[in-house]
Amino acid sequence: MSGLDPEDFAPLRALAHRMLDDVFDRAEQMGDGPVWQPMPQQARDAFNLDLPEKGQDAEALYGQFLDQIRPYSNGNPHPGFMGWVQGAGTPIGILAELLSASLNDNCGGRDHAAIEVERQVIRWAAEMVGMPKEASGCLVTGSSLANFIGVITASRVVSPELRREGLSGRKLVGYAAETAHGCVSRAFDLAGLGSDALRLIPVDELHRMDDLALAQRIREDREAGYHPFIIIGTAGSVDCGAVDPLEALADIAQAEKCWFHVDGAFGAFARLSPEHAIMLDGIERADSLALDFHKWGQVPYDAGCVLVRDRAAHAQAFAQSLSYLTRADRGLAGNAPWPCDFGPDLSRGFRALKVWMTLAHYGTNRLGEMVATCCDVARYLAERIENDARYLLMAPVALNIVCFTLVDLEDEAVDELVKDLHESGVAAPSTTRIEGRLVIRAAIVNHRTTRRTIDAMLDQITKLAEKHAP
Repeated sequence: MSGLDPEDFAPLRALAHRMLDDVFDRAEQMGDGPVWQPMPQQARDAFNLDLPEKGQDAEALYGQFLDQIRPYSNGNPHPGFMGWVQGAGTPIGILAELLSASLNDNCGGRDHAAIEVERQVIRWAAEMVGMPKEASGCLVTGSSLANFIGVITASRVVSPELRREGLSGRKLVGYAAETAHGCVSRAFDLAGLGSDALRLIPVDELHRMDDLALAQRIREDREAGYHPFIIIGTAGSVDCGAVDPLEALADIAQAEKCWFHVDGAFGAFARLSPEHAIMLDGIERADSLALDFHKWGQVPYDAGCVLVRDRAAHAQAFAQSLSYLTRADRGLAGNAPWPCDFGPDLSRGFRALKVWMTLAHYGTNRLGEMVATCCDVARYLAERIENDARYLLMAPVALNIVCFTLVDLEDEAVDELVKDLHESGVAAPSTTRIEGRLVIRAAIVNHRTTRRTIDAMLDQITKLAEKHAP
């Protein structure tokens, strides 16, 4: 046998049909069984073997998947998963992943249909948030990389020579709320600016960046000889879902001649809900924007996105002219500019197909209704917390994240209770700190989560609280 295809496709085809049936059986029954369960040592040991010299039968490998992988997955498709902002996926997304794998396209560039699909997705993303359809962008692993691209692009706009000369003592500084996602600080680190170059601005009582404190810090930095170059607003903070005052930040950025970047990893999708869209007014003024289709967009992992208003500035930050990447006027090497001109990746999968199929299949109206329903479920949880003297609501509920705790429990007890809740399989929230106190954090991102899911979680918390009561 010279190649890797089977001599007879019939057995593999039959196994594939069985796999697909199993996949959709699981999707139909999602919510049955635990959200998550610990992986036993025996299952872990199955992945501590020597490199195989001889291959195994595909059916045997599938059996190992069913026994030792699927039961111990992360759990985010389950309605009881509320711990981190992770989308639940959809049946159409599953099929899209299968189709994209069958093509095995490298979407770094060149002239083929996958590139046009990605360009369509970028235009749709820009339209969704109100940026010009002519904006550039590309799909990436997630908002960590998208925010990094935003920082890199902004720094190259203010100092085009950075690509050749490096920082060379330039005192560039940027600004974000003290509640900004950690990937923003990491972006400054990886960009060579240094994490200290990111000024963390205090937040107000609604956990939004204080725009007056921002303006004051910019004045102080200019007087000290620093060069402010970027303001980063957050649309949906990681702790409690707060949205910075984007209009005010855009005004300051314009007045100070700073690049305005928005981290809208999940919150940008609130723009699809007429009820919540007004909270994001100003996002359309961003010079660059990060968002994740694999969060509130419910696209299977991974499917991050960066948008940049100025296509030329975006390309200036990343494009290369190399002999082995020569763009031609026709043939397979045509169709420039390529996605690799707008980000660091040359080898890229066909992420755009699952995004395109999701948006085209459900439409923005239905996705907007899903966003509104998640926010409604979050409000229901907040109302139950506020109407129960045993609980405390620890932060305003801006969108879909609810932070709460039990009146009588200290930090250590809350930590142990959440671990017990995970192991019960009923629900999987996370923890965070609000005003120094460890609290339970429930992020309602899953389109399958309902009020009944909330009731089950609170019932289980009540039972577990008795174990941890002082």
